[in-house]
Amino acid sequence: MICSIEDSPLYPIINPKSIAFFGASNNILRMGSLMLSSTQALGYEGKIYPVHPSETAVRGLAAYQSIADVPEAPDCAIIVLPTDIVCRTLEDCGKKGIRHAIVVSGGFREAGPEGAALQKKLERIAGRYGIRFLGPNCLGVANPHLKFNPTTITDDGAPGFVGLASQSGSFVTQMFDYLHRHGLGFSAAFSVGNEANIDLVDCLEYLGACPRTKVITLYIEGITRGKKFVETARAVAARKPVVALYIGGSEAGRSAGLSHTGSLSGPDEIYNGIFRQCGIIRAQTLTEMFDYALALGTLPRPKGNRVVVQTHSGGPGATAADACGRAGLVLPSLSAQTVERLKPMIPKTASTANPIDMTFSRNSEETFFNIPDILLDDDRIDMLLAYFLSPGLFVERVLREMGVAETDIPVERDKMINGHIEAFLTLVRRHPDKPIVGFTYRSLQETMVRRLLDRGVPVYQDPERAARAMAAALSYWRMRDERSRDKSKKHSSIQRG
Repeated sequence: MICSIEDSPLYPIINPKSIAFFGASNNILRMGSLMLSSTQALGYEGKIYPVHPSETAVRGLAAYQSIADVPEAPDCAIIVLPTDIVCRTLEDCGKKGIRHAIVVSGGFREAGPEGAALQKKLERIAGRYGIRFLGPNCLGVANPHLKFNPTTITDDGAPGFVGLASQSGSFVTQMFDYLHRHGLGFSAAFSVGNEANIDLVDCLEYLGACPRTKVITLYIEGITRGKKFVETARAVAARKPVVALYIGGSEAGRSAGLSHTGSLSGPDEIYNGIFRQCGIIRAQTLTEMFDYALALGTLPRPKGNRVVVQTHSGGPGATAADACGRAGLVLPSLSAQTVERLKPMIPKTASTANPIDMTFSRNSEETFFNIPDILLDDDRIDMLLAYFLSPGLFVERVLREMGVAETDIPVERDKMINGHIEAFLTLVRRHPDKPIVGFTYRSLQETMVRRLLDRGVPVYQDPERAARAMAAALSYWRMRDERSRDKSKKHSSIQRG
């Protein structure tokens, strides 16, 4: 394991103060040009040195005919060139004194025997000059906190706490908008490609040491250094959650992985065992992986699996209850004391069984603070799952009926919504040891839900996703406790011996 994040070979690659760019030109249709464009669009503040054999300027930057002409040895080289000149280019970088690189170019191990031989040559050149590189056949890295995104798609979301190491470059560069819409963002993301020199293990070490990363996510088609992976993942998962999506367990997934990056995969049962040994949470889909990351990065540690569901409609409450049951969560009955405290606050048509069905009630402070506050005070309850129907739906209509001027309606609407949000955030602060999760069937971009997501309250698109994410968070902490107990028993046994 690395002692600090600066010791990782990935540190200069994802935190460079200067980069050499091979393959970018003034033709925006070129892949290298798109990647340089993304780098500039996010506002990277380091030095960029485009290297081009004939252009004197590339995208407004002074260009150099060869890397030998560049006035310094940049921290990292990004190579987006035809396969047959990649080895020569990496050697030129080595002679210049560059010790870190991202090789985006494909046509290596994934392309068959000739490509595999070319990849071996690339590895030998890197070894000769002490170069550590990502790829080949990758899309590089993203570090929104440094405003560094040399991938093909512009990142316009906020930085976040999710670290990603992926054997697919697409999931690094195509996830920016998806994560933002779901209240997430990358802390750091790596596309490892063929893993010729730097692999998932190196990424795990970096993300485990990265102070901005709360949750680590892995997209895996196959693991090469199995023993080292288990050793590293165990150590990292003891400190922060790791969620993995493995696609090589089916015949279709295995074939796709082999042609994609040349990865060799194994049966699901083996990988399930590896993940259990390490304390890794396994996701079945990409959606699940990031749903779990949202819960694990925002929620406090659950004390148990007892959930109270609060809703103001019977159908959403029933589906939430069913989803919780299928995820291994339970809905206990409320204590008599809690029921008595609720009675003055809820309509006669409401139900005090769990789920708590408010039926149609006013969207008031009672709905967003007092009632859930009482529910969370109950010692029988470990977590709250709340159904959100944004009050913004009704506010504008009511304000018009009250005769409020059209120009004043947006201000009055926001005032009421912000009051509800503050009430709910106060609730979160009052119960720091009990996870509070929301779900809605409406858009996550509606004002109230969006602002809750931006303030760190997880809200999901449906109760099934919410329940599975809550169960995943509980599962992580239970595995972590189990490994800690096993470690203590082993230590005690050694001392007695």
